Amino acid sequence: MKKNLRYVAIAFVIFYLLSKPTEAAGVVNNAFDQLGKAGNQVAAFLGGLNALGN
Repeated sequence: MKKNLRYVAIAFVIFYLLSKPTEAAGVVNNAFDQLGKAGNQVAAFLGGLNALGN
């Protein structure tokens, strides 16, 4: 069952990429932007912890 769901999900992603490439590119760009923001927040948090330790 899990294997079939995986294939259905992959087929949906391929269909989405082929049918709406502009929107798909926007989704990917947004995801990378959010990952970058999350990384910056983690770095700021760890930097704050480091400043407290000194």
